[in-house]
Amino acid sequence: MSDNDPKIYLLPNLMTAGNLFCGFAAVFKIIEATLITAAGGTPGTEYHQAIAFMLGACVFDLLDGRLARLGGHESPFGREFDSLADVISFGMAPALLVYQIVLADFDKVGWVIAFIYLLCGAMRLARFNCVAAENKEKPEKDFQGFPIPAAAGLIASLTLFMLWVNAGERPLGYWKYVLPPLLLFLSFMMFSKVRYPSFKSVNWKTKRSIPRFFGIILLLVFCALNYEWMPALLFVLFLIYGFARPYLSKDWRREIEVAEDPLDFPESKESGDDKLLPPSS
Repeated sequence: MSDNDPKIYLLPNLMTAGNLFCGFAAVFKIIEATLITAAGGTPGTEYHQAIAFMLGACVFDLLDGRLARLGGHESPFGREFDSLADVISFGMAPALLVYQIVLADFDKVGWVIAFIYLLCGAMRLARFNCVAAENKEKPEKDFQGFPIPAAAGLIASLTLFMLWVNAGERPLGYWKYVLPPLLLFLSFMMFSKVRYPSFKSVNWKTKRSIPRFFGIILLLVFCALNYEWMPALLFVLFLIYGFARPYLSKDWRREIEVAEDPLDFPESKESGDDKLLPPSS
């Protein structure tokens, strides 16, 4: 191995490989559903499996960054590998899912809408890598624009909710027409100026009180027990949070984003720090 070969750290890149596998499996299941439909059948669990793989990719994407930062193993190779996996899991898979469920009815217009989402996702990831390379000594604590894993999670969880409401029927009723405008809106949001927390400050040293700790545990359990609709609600709330965030006080934002350092929220004219009272401790 030459000195110019990039370093590959095992655990973070294994998580990225898990992300890539989930994206591949999701695409495979969507293709399976397409073939079943073309043969005159009705897809059974294929859509549910594809959605499960997409949400699993979100978990792996969360873990790879955490493990890399925990061990101080962030690297250019890991950043590029992660982005390539994200294009499949959070760009290609959601675009294919929405195309197969509803956009196929619109012929070429459907192709264009699906491709716009994929294109914006790929360009966002390329922009993110450029910014990260330029600011590697001072990594950004916020995301500018809606993160593509969250966009894919919103599409997947909302589709899961629709399948649940319609008892797993493919047509999804008139609710399916929510998905094309959502795809275009998320394409715009990925390049918007709206800022979202990255939660990079949350690590193994983050401290919370015992009641808040149990509150988080109960929320996770409730989310698992109501997986049909709770993930969709959480992703929608995260989308809305970016618009509400500038109007919240520093204390509110620190509580919501589980941040420890008050310097994470410097004073600014745009922050609207005095518009809401801080939450009670």
